[in-house]
Amino acid sequence: MSVYLFDFDGTLVDSMPVFGAAVLHVLDTNGVSYPDDIVKIITPLGFAGTADYFIRELGATKSRDELVDEMTAYMVEAYMNTIPAKAHVENTLRELRARGERLAVLTASPHKTLDPCLKRVGLFDLFERVWSCDDFNTTKADPNIYKMAAKELGIPVEELIFLDDNINADQTAIAAGARVFGVFDESSADMENEMRAVCERYIRDFSELL
Repeated sequence: MSVYLFDFDGTLVDSMPVFGAAVLHVLDTNGVSYPDDIVKIITPLGFAGTADYFIRELGATKSRDELVDEMTAYMVEAYMNTIPAKAHVENTLRELRARGERLAVLTASPHKTLDPCLKRVGLFDLFERVWSCDDFNTTKADPNIYKMAAKELGIPVEELIFLDDNINADQTAIAAGARVFGVFDESSADMENEMRAVCERYIRDFSELL
């Protein structure tokens, strides 16, 4: 039996275009300058961590709560109504469950967008735990979050298989001691070679897990 811990955005669902657009929208409407790779930088941080980054590193003047509310408001309609599961995700997860594997989710997205989206695309009930980084009061840039998730699942972190399309999260999970599979997403296609170099496996399609 294996224990899989899945990222959400860009791994289970095709949401990275919406996530990236929301980040840029908030920065642009607040007149904040940002580096070209901003989306890759903030993807593991969660909404609160992203807001903190905007304030600490980019000089945003609004409060954390104000920035989080702006990002959430921009994205919530898409998560509720239009964002699809990625190809072969549902069938693969159901087959893994049928084989007796354990499945969980750990994502930077808040439950306000996470839970309704997973329920709408028919995935929510396939997981024994669905976590936002908010549940651990830290981000996926913190190695301890993977250790805490493994502890909650009752296994050593070395037995945890973490899957994410973001190389920063992948590298942090590796530093925590987890097994890590990189996942292809269009938003991180330019990092495929780097992910293949550092991850135990790299999948371009979920059917490869079977």
